[in-house]
Amino acid sequence: MQIGIVKEGPEEARVAATPATVATLRRLGYDVVVEAGAGERSSAPDAEYREAGAAIVPAAEAWASDVVLKIAAPTAAEIDALADGATLVALLSPALRPDLLEALAQRGITALALDAVPRISRAQSMDVLSSMANIAGYRAVVEAAHEFGRFFTGQVTAAGKVPPAKVLVAGAGVAGLAAIGAASSLGAIVRATDPRPEVADQVSSIGGTYLAVDVEVEKSTDGYAKATSEDYDRRAAEIYTEQAADVDIIITTALIPGRPAPRLITAADVARMRPGSVIVDMAAAQGGNVEGSVAGERVVTDNGVVILGYTDLASRLSAQASQLYGTNVANLVALLTPGKDGVLTIDVDDIVQRSVTVVHDGAVTWPPPPVQVAAAPAAAAPAVVEAQPQPERKRMSAGRRIGLIVLGIAALFAVNAVAPAPLPQHFTVLVLSVVIGFYVIGKVHHALHTPLMSVTNAISGVIVVGAMLQIMNPDPVVQVLAAIAVLVASINIFGGFAVTRRMLAMFTKGGEK
Repeated sequence: MQIGIVKEGPEEARVAATPATVATLRRLGYDVVVEAGAGERSSAPDAEYREAGAAIVPAAEAWASDVVLKIAAPTAAEIDALADGATLVALLSPALRPDLLEALAQRGITALALDAVPRISRAQSMDVLSSMANIAGYRAVVEAAHEFGRFFTGQVTAAGKVPPAKVLVAGAGVAGLAAIGAASSLGAIVRATDPRPEVADQVSSIGGTYLAVDVEVEKSTDGYAKATSEDYDRRAAEIYTEQAADVDIIITTALIPGRPAPRLITAADVARMRPGSVIVDMAAAQGGNVEGSVAGERVVTDNGVVILGYTDLASRLSAQASQLYGTNVANLVALLTPGKDGVLTIDVDDIVQRSVTVVHDGAVTWPPPPVQVAAAPAAAAPAVVEAQPQPERKRMSAGRRIGLIVLGIAALFAVNAVAPAPLPQHFTVLVLSVVIGFYVIGKVHHALHTPLMSVTNAISGVIVVGAMLQIMNPDPVVQVLAAIAVLVASINIFGGFAVTRRMLAMFTKGGEK
């Protein structure tokens, strides 16, 4: 079968496959053709596609392929250019565009929506939404920094003190976490909100502060955000109002699949922000989280707040975005080509393939059956279990314990009496080490056994001392071996202490010791 990589419209700088992923597709047995100039805006010239084994063809030939890889949803003219019975792989927004699905079904097309990949572990390598959200979140901070016109990090200079910027990120999903990490890396004070309290640790781990909304919320069962309750929305609105008056930059990322974006920041909140503040509404394409944002445009309010509603944030890092997008697509194609024979087959019994297949052989198959990826365990009825008598643990009597100790000491002296030197000395050290080690380790909590073992790397100090003594040997070979022994044993010692220190840090909280 032939796979065609087509050129995107003027508003999209990404390309659905890079030269590297073209090579992967060819190894799966496919013939690959690329529309001339498809990768120019992603720093992927036609020459590199040729080197990867693809043929550069006119647009009509690429669109006539058995499988067409694309990013943006096709227009009516592009649907007409598809071959009968072809397979289209793109971002189709099936929940929001039933008209597009009907148009594809009327042509007998099989359509795979990359934005319908279920969020389960097995499908992570094909999750285009996460890949693009990661890039978009990072780029949102870059755009905000460009508009802000001041340092993100605080500085003390001869000309005065510069305070750090304060950033609020609404939503701690993939895009939100990327934005938090980028802003924190630039030195800003970052705060974040999210209806899922379990993300608090993730936020703090990358330098942010989680603003909790102490209201019970419905837990997600499919990996995507859920609509929040009225109580949550009321308390969250209060937090946004408080933060708007304090922060310099707000980045909103809240989206609910299949629904318009929830309104988080009101016009009154925007009016409370200081002149020169910046808001990046990453949900502008679906209605926006910010009142006054316009999809694809930069808006300046009467009080001097800049609202960015850019919908092409991932496309603004076209080379990186194309690389990740192309890898996700190649992984999906690999799943659909189990025989690596260049024949794309769809197994509707496979949960991933069924989820992404929104039109199959001219029939609309959206929505797919629900995918359960996380569920709270059902409360089981308390079972009445009769207590079983536990066998009494027999404890060693004091007399028997003393008898064994006396027997061990006698055995030690007996061995020392008949063994030639220097075996008695070594045997005595071994026995004493076993006794001391037993009592030492027996008093240590099991959770600390691993760091304890790391500390025992210090025993390598014996090797270091011995090797240093051997360095004085006149034999050059012995000197070289001794030097190597000193180096390797030193690495073992210092590495052991470094590992121990990091592991012990896991048992401290904040500044407590």
